[in-house]
This record gives sequence, structure tokens and C-alpha cells, in this order.
Amino acid sequence: MDGQQPQDTHADRVTRALEKMIFDGAYGDGDRLDEVQLAQQFGVSRTPVREAFQRLSQSGLVEQLPRRGVFVREPGPVELMEMFEVMAELEATCARLAAGRITDAALTALRSANDACHASVEASDSDGYYAHNETFHHLIYEQSGNAFLASETARLHRRLQPFRRMQLRLRGRLAQSMDEHEQIVAALSAGDATTASNVMRGHVAVQGEKFRHLIGSRRRAR
Repeated sequence: MDGQQPQDTHADRVTRALEKMIFDGAYGDGDRLDEVQLAQQFGVSRTPVREAFQRLSQSGLVEQLPRRGVFVREPGPVELMEMFEVMAELEATCARLAAGRITDAALTALRSANDACHASVEASDSDGYYAHNETFHHLIYEQSGNAFLASETARLHRRLQPFRRMQLRLRGRLAQSMDEHEQIVAALSAGDATTASNVMRGHVAVQGEKFRHLIGSRRRAR
């Protein structure tokens, strides 16, 4: 399966393709991305390419310089780990608060999202898993009952999207992530704030660690 979702737009497709090309080494740090050439390559107008550039800029994967163009910017391992450390603490706080505030309806929606994640694991569809995983995590942000926390967590989540998506392609990570999800759902269902917080923290922190190894191995292979 190619991971394409029914609601995909041209910008979605271009964004994912560019992320993969950057992570796979087709583009290196400092390389310029040509808008016209990419539009021709992907068979789209320049508008979705520009939108993809905006998304990649928000994730820190490219830098848009006025009158110069768009350039690949790979974050270093220290910068990446720092972002994931903050992300882990924000999500742990969301899970801790949600344990005491989540509604029955939200728990039902959370279990439904988790069932969809499980189906994607069975299909070895990492992109499909990621799409449902987004729903899973954002439900927990919302159920924290703290709008400011939910907004800030979602903002950093957006920046880390490409990194979180790519680490799911590592061998064994889908099954590991699924197991962590099950523990989170169980803790939230039981109203166990401490376990929900601790499991969520580890769930997010390990993503950064795995992606750091992914970057390191790719750089050594160059």
C-alpha cells in the first residue's frame, strides 16, 4: 500500500514525497528546491508545491529566503532531541490531565482511532497508521481540558510531523507504538493519571531517539 488517504490533496502528496526525498538523501542540507522543476516532476501546478514548501518550513526541514529561494535545512541530532524532549513533556501533561477529564464519548472515539491504527499495523501501512495516530493524539490534547496546553502541544506536533511519520517505518516500530497506545487507552479508561502520563512520555520520547538513530545511520552511509 502507498499510504495515500482518500482525502489527500496534491499538496499532501508533494509534501510527503519531499519529506521522503530529504530523509532518503536525494536532497542534502543546503540544497535549493526548484519550484518550477518540482511542479513538472509531480505533475501539478506551482500552488501545491508552494503549500508544501510552507509546511516543510513549519517543520524546519526547509528555509525560505526572500529573493533567494527555498533551501533544505536538516536539524541536527541535538536540536531534534531537544524538540522531542519538550514534546514528550507536553503530551505527558495532556495525558495526565485527560485521565481525570476525558468524556465517555471521547474514550469511544479514542478506541475507534486505536482500532484503525491496529488495522494499519496488520496491513503494514505506516502512512495509514500515522493518519489515525494523528486523530488519537489530538483527541488526548483536546481532552486535557486546557485549551492553551492543547494549542501549544498541537503547534509543536505540527513541527515534528515529518519526523514522527518517518520513524514509524523503522522495523518493529509500528507494533511497539501500537502496544504503547493500548497502555495509554487502558490508563485513561481507568482514570490512572500517573500511568497515562508516564506511558505517553515514553511513547513520544522514544520517537525522537529512533529518529536520531535514523538520521545518524543515513549520514554515515553518505
